Amino acid sequence: MILLLGLEFPIKRLVGIAKKVAPAGVLDVLLCLGLPMALCMLFGLNLLTSFIIGGITYATSSSITAKLLESNKRMANTESEFMLGLLIFEDLVAPIVVAILVALTAGIGLTAFDFSMIFVKIIGMTILAILLGVFVFSKLAAFFDAYMDSDVIILLIVGLALAFGGWALQLGLSEVLGAFLIGITLAEVKRPEPMEHLLLPLKDLLLPLFFLYFGTTIEFGAIPMLSLLIILIVYTIVAKVIVGVVGGRWYGLNKKTALKAGLSLTARGEFSVIIASLAVGEYALFGGIYILITASIGIILFQLAPKIANKLYGKEKTKTKIAIPS
Repeated sequence: MILLLGLEFPIKRLVGIAKKVAPAGVLDVLLCLGLPMALCMLFGLNLLTSFIIGGITYATSSSITAKLLESNKRMANTESEFMLGLLIFEDLVAPIVVAILVALTAGIGLTAFDFSMIFVKIIGMTILAILLGVFVFSKLAAFFDAYMDSDVIILLIVGLALAFGGWALQLGLSEVLGAFLIGITLAEVKRPEPMEHLLLPLKDLLLPLFFLYFGTTIEFGAIPMLSLLIILIVYTIVAKVIVGVVGGRWYGLNKKTALKAGLSLTARGEFSVIIASLAVGEYALFGGIYILITASIGIILFQLAPKIANKLYGKEKTKTKIAIPS
C-alpha cells in the first residue's frame, strides 16, 4: 500500500506539488500534529506518548479519501488537486514521523546526537532512493516494458520493497519509510499504471489483513482518558476543516470549494494505524477508538460536503443558452 503511494510521485512531481501546497502542509502539521501534542502534555502525558497520539491525529487517510473521490465522481473537481497535493505532503511527512517514533520507542535512551543520527539516516536513505531513481531506474523503462506481463516484475518490485524495508529496520527506522522511498524510486520508470495493475491484487489481499491484524492487537476495556479522547476527536476534525478552508484559499480555491475540501479531509486511516501500533496498553486502545470514530465521521462528512457547501454558499448558477430564432 505504501509502495503504491510512492509509485504515484516521480521526483519532479513531488517537488512541484510540495512547493505549491507547502503553506497548507505546514499549517496541517501545526494544527493536526503540534497542537494535539501540546494538548496531550497539558493532560499530563509525557513527550513520547504525546508525540505518538499527535502522530495518530495527524495524517488524513490517503486510501479512504482517494477511494471516496473516485467512487463519488469528484476526482475531476476543482478541489481534488488541492486535496491530493495535501495528501502527498502528508505522505512525505508521515513516514518520517513513523521512522522517528520507531527509533524513540525502541526503549533506548536517545541523546541529542542519537536524535540527529535519525535524521541523518532518513536523509541518507532518501538521497540513495533519489539517485537510484534518477540514474538507474529511469533508464530501465524498456526492461519493464518487455517483462511487465510476467511475474518477474512482481518479484522484482516486492523484493526491492522488502530489501529497502529491511534496510530501514536495520538502521532502526520504519519499514514504512523504506517502502515509500522504493516506490518513489520505481516511479522514475514512468510506468505507474501497469505497475499498479500488477500490484493491486496484492494490495486488495494484504490491506484488509493489515487492518484486521491491527484490530486483534486492541484489548477492549475501560476507555482511558475519555475526556481527552472526546476533545481530540472534536478538535482534530475541526482542525482538518480549517486546514482545508484556509489552505485551500491559499492554494487559490474559492470559499465554497475550500470548504468542500476541508470537510472531505477528516478521515484518519493507514498511517494513524501504523503509529497507533507503536502504542502500548491503554494508549493502543485510545488510538484504536480514535481512528475508528474519525474514519467513520470522515466518511460521512465526505458524503455530505457538497450539500453543506451548497447550503452555506448556495448552488453555482448554471448558464443557460438562449436560442435565437433564425
